[in-house]
Amino acid sequence: MKNLFFLIFGVLIGSWISWPGIFLPENWKCFNEIVENSKNEKISIKAILAVSPKYILRGIPEDNVSKFRIVSDACFR
Repeated sequence: MKNLFFLIFGVLIGSWISWPGIFLPENWKCFNEIVENSKNEKISIKAILAVSPKYILRGIPEDNVSKFRIVSDACFR
């Protein structure tokens, strides 16, 4: 039980350090809007500006983890 507590606590603190706005509801609205708009092929300017030039030159990766990180950086930082 103690180990589970430390694991959950570590994940929460690590997420907060990486993305300070992850616990704010308005940032989750931003995240959901970008996801919904990407389904309709409408990409927001905020998401485009969050992508580093390295990804633009190499091409945006197709794996879901990289896509999640890009959208999270756009909304939670």
